[in-house]
Amino acid sequence: MMGKKHGFNVVDQLAALRRYARSLSRNGDEAEDLVQDALVRAYEKQATFRTDGNIRNWLMSILHNTHIDRLRRKRSVERKHDSAAEMAEQSAPASQELSVRLAQIQAAFQDLPEDQREALHLVAIEELSYQEAADVLNIPMGTLMSRISRARARLRNLEDGAEGDRKPRLRLIGGADD
Repeated sequence: MMGKKHGFNVVDQLAALRRYARSLSRNGDEAEDLVQDALVRAYEKQATFRTDGNIRNWLMSILHNTHIDRLRRKRSVERKHDSAAEMAEQSAPASQELSVRLAQIQAAFQDLPEDQREALHLVAIEELSYQEAADVLNIPMGTLMSRISRARARLRNLEDGAEGDRKPRLRLIGGADD
């Protein structure tokens, strides 16, 4: 019994795909990843392959396009990293005192009870309205307001315990400034 000679048989094309991938990427490991990604795409797009078409050319085309997509993605990430590095060079590092203070504030925020921390985060950091935050947490708005009030009070106590007025005050959004 003879099987189908033509059709969607990628196994016979693996050697050629690997050679071409090595030529494109110049790296054995990257070539294997490239072939795998191309084969996944080919499998996903199997329905678009014409049975009277040349499977080798079709797979080589998919491999080439996959390689181009990877290069574009890599260049995009590199540009983002270069931009971030450039911005980091332009910004002045925080003084040691401010760095320590920020660490203290972070620790105080993390030490809040989970329900208070969740509520305060949604309103103060994510800038959700009270109603939106209450909906996210699936609690009544009054409960949300109570949790936020208690969280702010705990953070104010941290500020009131600071040595004199030499340290910068923690500005609480929506809280009362003394």
